[in-house]
Amino acid sequence: MPGEIHVPELGESVADATVGRWLKQEGDQVAAGEPLVELETDKINFEVEAEEDGVLQSIAKGEGETVGVGDVIGTIGEGGEAGDGAAPQQEAEEGESEADTGQPQAEEPKEERPEASETKVAPAATESEAKQEAADEMDEEPEGEDGAEEDANGHRASPSVRRLAREYGVDLAGVSGSGPGGRVTKEDVERRIRERHSGPSEAPEREEAPERDGRTEERPAADAAPADNGRGDLEERVRLSRRRQTIAKRLVEAQQTAAMLTTFNEVDMSAVMELRGRRKEEFQARHDGVRLGYMSFFTKAAIGALKAFPKINSELQDAELVIKHYYDIGVAVNTEQGLVVPVVRDADRKSFAEIEGSIAELGKKARDGKLGLEDLRGGTFTITNGGIFGSLNSTPILNIPQVAILGMHKIQDRPVAVNGQVEVRPMMYLALSYDHRIVDGADAVQFLVRIKELIEDPEALLLEG
Repeated sequence: MPGEIHVPELGESVADATVGRWLKQEGDQVAAGEPLVELETDKINFEVEAEEDGVLQSIAKGEGETVGVGDVIGTIGEGGEAGDGAAPQQEAEEGESEADTGQPQAEEPKEERPEASETKVAPAATESEAKQEAADEMDEEPEGEDGAEEDANGHRASPSVRRLAREYGVDLAGVSGSGPGGRVTKEDVERRIRERHSGPSEAPEREEAPERDGRTEERPAADAAPADNGRGDLEERVRLSRRRQTIAKRLVEAQQTAAMLTTFNEVDMSAVMELRGRRKEEFQARHDGVRLGYMSFFTKAAIGALKAFPKINSELQDAELVIKHYYDIGVAVNTEQGLVVPVVRDADRKSFAEIEGSIAELGKKARDGKLGLEDLRGGTFTITNGGIFGSLNSTPILNIPQVAILGMHKIQDRPVAVNGQVEVRPMMYLALSYDHRIVDGADAVQFLVRIKELIEDPEALLLEG
């Protein structure tokens, strides 16, 4: 009996996930503990592993579909239990087994069994095409609707292709399928839409509106294809990942709910750079390869400033301000899937080496896609460093429900006045974006000045820590 593949517990406050990509296809052999599919949540991506050895017998949820905890997304069967989606090599093995017993094999003509030939014997089909074939069998639509499983010409189409055809009013009976066995593909339908729109004699259908003042007005049909700029072959459509959709939602939410304002200052990095240059090799040797970077200095400086201005380390909950006397500092990390903000817990209790080690570890986990929900939960204040990409200045957006975020930027030599003399110093612009509902402008400015003072005087920073 096939074993079901379920969506596991996703973690606190995470209710559902999106199927990102299947790492195995129907008919593939799998081993217990081997990753089968990648699921995307609002915060992290994670892999669902096989609980037993066998064959991936069916895929119930395709890429891009939303699933909840406990949902069945596929089944695993024993090696000999291959269903309609079994791989060709499995059938060959079964055929060899029958031949060994001396029983003749009945070979039916492909013309008489088109469905079997399409789903079972298609060695030239790509993995994505085989997957669509399986989706056809599992996702049948009500009889009688336009876009049934097989059209008048004997062509087949997947549910997503039929939906696309209905959306743009394309009759599948008039589309030549380029897929295996004449199956109509998405590209076939899109090509037909472009041809219909660009053809001189095929203007979009118009439907009559009710008469008005004795005249009959016309309006474009609701399902007419959108205007084509003639460059469709040079365009690419890419599905947004669950994380990217969540990032977009949260950034818009931050701007719509908070009275966001940004204040700026600049800091002379001479003292920190001199100290780092003198001590970095000794530091790295003493702390098992942990490098001394700038983030530990700014983390310590931010904590010192947060202690002086506690409202900036808070969260607004309805009509109450929750001031937090612990310092979980979020550090923004850019990954291929988008921006994530893992959290350095109790950063005020950590040494420079421990902060640098935590940041390095979290950054690696983020880039490898190995962050857990615990790595991202909470956070009282965030630091983002656009300077590593060359940004000279910016206005960072709040990481809600936090009420402030510090932006670091590129270190650049600039002429500055020092004791009445013009000197060239390594300078960095700092930006503090804050929720003006909670933080007054005077506090925000003084907060940034305090960070500047601590960075420009590392001895004071060490005493503060």
